[in-house]
Amino acid sequence: MKLDDALSQQAAALPDRLAVTDVLGNTWSFAQLDAAASDLCDQLQQAGVQACDCVLLLVENCAPAVAAIFACARMDAAVIPINARLTAGELDRVIAHATPAAILATAEVSAEATAHANRLGANTITGQFGSLALATRSSSPDPVLNDVAVILYTTGTTGTPKGVMLTHSNALFGGTVSAKARNLSNNDIVYGVLPVSHVFGLTSILIASTLAGATIRLTPRFDPKKLLEALSHGITVLAAVPQMLAKLMHYAESQGHSRLPAADLHFVSAGAAPLDLDWKQRTESYFNLPVQNGYGMTETSAGICLTTHKVQNDDISVGRPLPGVEVQIDTTAPGSDNQIGEILVRGGNVMKGYFRNDEATRAAFLPDGWLRTGDLGFFDSDNNLHIKGRSKELIIHGGFNIYPPEVEAALNDHPKVIQSAVIGKTEHGDETVCAFVEVSKSDPPELDELRAYIAKSLAPYKRPKQLLLTEKLPATVTGKILKHKLFSDVVPLTPIKHC
Repeated sequence: MKLDDALSQQAAALPDRLAVTDVLGNTWSFAQLDAAASDLCDQLQQAGVQACDCVLLLVENCAPAVAAIFACARMDAAVIPINARLTAGELDRVIAHATPAAILATAEVSAEATAHANRLGANTITGQFGSLALATRSSSPDPVLNDVAVILYTTGTTGTPKGVMLTHSNALFGGTVSAKARNLSNNDIVYGVLPVSHVFGLTSILIASTLAGATIRLTPRFDPKKLLEALSHGITVLAAVPQMLAKLMHYAESQGHSRLPAADLHFVSAGAAPLDLDWKQRTESYFNLPVQNGYGMTETSAGICLTTHKVQNDDISVGRPLPGVEVQIDTTAPGSDNQIGEILVRGGNVMKGYFRNDEATRAAFLPDGWLRTGDLGFFDSDNNLHIKGRSKELIIHGGFNIYPPEVEAALNDHPKVIQSAVIGKTEHGDETVCAFVEVSKSDPPELDELRAYIAKSLAPYKRPKQLLLTEKLPATVTGKILKHKLFSDVVPLTPIKHC
């Protein structure tokens, strides 16, 4: 089965069911989305794109972007969805590496996509898919892409991207387990703010919703005001990163809402970033629903673990492995101890490898097929997985291991803190803890107050030596904080506080 078969099946079974809506005013049924994908597939083939070619998609969430993803699958080309907000230099590096046969851009919904399209000499094409900008290049099929549906270039925390190859089987596996874990049905309306250029939005939202016959209400950019309005008008499923939910609550509370006005909402999940107990309890109280916590990565088609709580509780694990996914802990990895180790994953969700990067692919896998995630964690007595952080982000101060999520949780517990990011800084042969804290400019905490607050829950060696308050932390379009940009991009509200 191929990725586009999921759409074809729904077009046959539920032709009139609403599949997607977007900010352009598109309201497409599954039959209309299927026809749009076929029309675009024909136009791409006429433009010279062949099977095993790459098609780069400069994208913001909209219906034509969804049609493009299924169109590429239909013609056996590998689609490369790219965030349209990348700089010209970042985009050109991906183009040089992937050598796509064509570049599509969602110019109607994105000024950044339009600028890239103009720079690349794209022309407008129209059809049942609406309007897209298309720039064609030489076809250069690569046999390694024979079964590859999607290539996702990861930003990671280091800023060095790699092209993750997900096969049709990977993408469908990820969508299937996500749909089942969320109990999606064709009665659901899913909020589609997570970008389809990111594995979370692609498999857990787009593919999962298509497989379930659910409607996706696509929106190109996160805005807490728009999300609050959407939740008041029929949204039943909300998957987001914790930072989005934190900003939603901050905005809603500023508008006088102590509880969420969302009568139809029945499922809320958080992923792609650590979850701390205080934040979870506040969020569950606000939504009056259990918040499900998940763990995944691009290399595993999103899903690895997800909680399935029926009621609100104190569990901040990421739950048990999803069906068909194996997880084990390697306590011999750097930063490990007798309990904590590197998380290894194996199953139908694991990528084919990194595109045109055999060295990185070999380094990612153990000889028996286990994928090295680079994340540190442990299982509790109930077989729930707990994430302690990235092995590369582990801070070793005075011989003690410090896990950034623990320090971030202590900071995020403060009522005036929106979110935080903690990294290590090498000084005189040792590492010190540096904390960057996002707050409201109109009501920030005093640094000494914040320092005293976290001293209640953190041992002295875990407390940040440097504290910096800011209005905004550098982040991806999903809200994931880019820690490699903290020192270069953060604008402080106050001078750095040395503790």
